[in-house]
Amino acid sequence: MKNKFYQYIQDLQNTITSKLEEIDGEAKFREDLWERPEGGGGRTRVIENGKVFEKGGVNISAVHGKLPDTMQKMFGVDEADFFACGLSLVIHPKNPFAPTVHANWRYFEMYSPPKGGGSKNEKNFPPSGGLRRAWFGGGQDLTPYYLFEEDAKHFHQVSKAACDKHDSKFYPEYKKKCDEYFWNAHRNEARGIGGLFFDYLKATEDLPAGRQGKSMEDWYNFVTEVGDSFLDAYVPIVEKRKDIPYTDQNRKWQEIRRGRYVEFNLVHDKGTLFGLKTNGRIESILMSLPPHVQWVYDHHPETGSEEEKLTKVLQHPKDWV
Repeated sequence: MKNKFYQYIQDLQNTITSKLEEIDGEAKFREDLWERPEGGGGRTRVIENGKVFEKGGVNISAVHGKLPDTMQKMFGVDEADFFACGLSLVIHPKNPFAPTVHANWRYFEMYSPPKGGGSKNEKNFPPSGGLRRAWFGGGQDLTPYYLFEEDAKHFHQVSKAACDKHDSKFYPEYKKKCDEYFWNAHRNEARGIGGLFFDYLKATEDLPAGRQGKSMEDWYNFVTEVGDSFLDAYVPIVEKRKDIPYTDQNRKWQEIRRGRYVEFNLVHDKGTLFGLKTNGRIESILMSLPPHVQWVYDHHPETGSEEEKLTKVLQHPKDWV
């Protein structure tokens, strides 16, 4: 499964970066191949200062080795080895009327350490201790700076359609989880208008009673369905908004809201934490941060403005479809 999913995200990275380059028309993704000393590595692709995309990253990685002590406590396990692979992307368009988008799809395996100690990072990974747990996770979510309800409905409708092909319960469940996860608790507001968020998608024997039976192959089919839907969810929106004229005030508002995006990623995001705790590649972990951001003291949008319209929606997540 790990080899199958890693091949999938390699192909998906190629598909997504090619399409985004086509939309931008000028900038190209810069590629970095990197290795993790403890085991594994990845392929980072970043686009900057384009006609449409001010900054964006579409990264894949496959890392393995001994599970750090901090992560052992998080998962409630003793000494263990792990393998994790995934694709993570964040795209920040230049135009304030075009939304930022984030998505990731990942697969994780945990192993009992071989007798005599943990992984020594041999090329023959995984170790001989045996597979202990395996699960999928991921999702996709939209962060607009100006609210176009038709865009929110489109993004959610595409996400729902992908879910409904597998289980009609998935969309309401994973939409709710997304609203709960991407919540800036210290601001009492959502990061954006949501989408999907799912984690710990395990085979049936590891699931709570009452869950419809799913094999890892079933979960693979679901996660890749969502991954394949990403461009359909996002591209029509950015193409519709990328050329709208905007003012310096529109741009200032975009940069203030980007500050809230940064706050979430550095304060609450589990993926950032995992990367930092497993000695991940800092440039790849922090590629989600936009290049131009503002923190204005005690800023409040003008009453009745389009800016205030957005903030009201972020305080009370709503159903879009």
